[in-house]
Amino acid sequence: MDRLAGQIGGPTGRLYPAIEPFDRAMIDRDGGHSIYVEQCGNPDGQPVIVLHGGPGGGCSPYMRRFFDPRFYRIVLFDQRGCGRSRPSASVEANTTADLVGDIQAIRERLGLGPAILFGGSWGATLALAYAEAHPEGTTALVLRGVFMGRQEELDWFYGGGAARFFPDLWARFLKPVPEAERNDLIAAYHRRLFSDDPDIQRRFALPWLLWENALAGLEASPATQAPPEYARTFARLECHYFHNRCFLEEGQLLQDRHRIEHLPCVIVQGRYDMVCPPATAWRLADGWDRCELRLVPSSGHALSEPRIAAELVRTMDQLARRGIG
Repeated sequence: MDRLAGQIGGPTGRLYPAIEPFDRAMIDRDGGHSIYVEQCGNPDGQPVIVLHGGPGGGCSPYMRRFFDPRFYRIVLFDQRGCGRSRPSASVEANTTADLVGDIQAIRERLGLGPAILFGGSWGATLALAYAEAHPEGTTALVLRGVFMGRQEELDWFYGGGAARFFPDLWARFLKPVPEAERNDLIAAYHRRLFSDDPDIQRRFALPWLLWENALAGLEASPATQAPPEYARTFARLECHYFHNRCFLEEGQLLQDRHRIEHLPCVIVQGRYDMVCPPATAWRLADGWDRCELRLVPSSGHALSEPRIAAELVRTMDQLARRGIG
């Protein structure tokens, strides 16, 4: 879960200037996937792995700018099936376990030591999944807009919870689906996004994407268009994961939290996040002594919201000053 990031800096703790990668690579993986990976900043610095949202959102140059390039070795990659990774929109051999394996392969390929995991929304889900599987490869977690893939979280967004605040946008999301199928919208959209007819795929991709994007920013104007191929890729991959409950056991990330409770974690959470409500972040942080939950006022879900962006920059600067890692 996440929206396209805008080029917005915070009122304080502004983003670092735009930078270019010092290294780009395609890493071949199982299932015919080839993963795009880039590195920026200090080649000898503290590794930080950036985990984008979606699933299917892809990374962008904007995401490089939250880190002091003198201190951090910044690693970004496009998850299977999206961005510059290939094949595009493929769901074959595309599960949470596969993505966790890709992160480990990237660390090994680049010779990274333990890394900070920086992820928001679905990126927070993936950060938790990786850290719990490989705590020895993790230095700290910096999470935003926490999503843990539980049924209650999917029900909030696709079962009518958020619709109570956005009935007009919900009606737009419902409109393409026959009334008889509206009791399970994820399944209804999945049938059409994976239709053999490309026109049907494209017709249902846009409303899927727009429903999420319209709720991501606290003051965002509801969009009505998006690049067709981006919408198709995003919608297919995200619906694939949600249709399969993110390939996680119910409550798995909470149940396995004990594996990472020795690690420091900072959660930056918009107080008015309508995509991933703060209750999830609160539940994750509750009882985790080394986890700090920072509820950001007058903010929603998007990475690009000014107060969210500023708090993330401040967090990464604080970790650099403390010498985390």
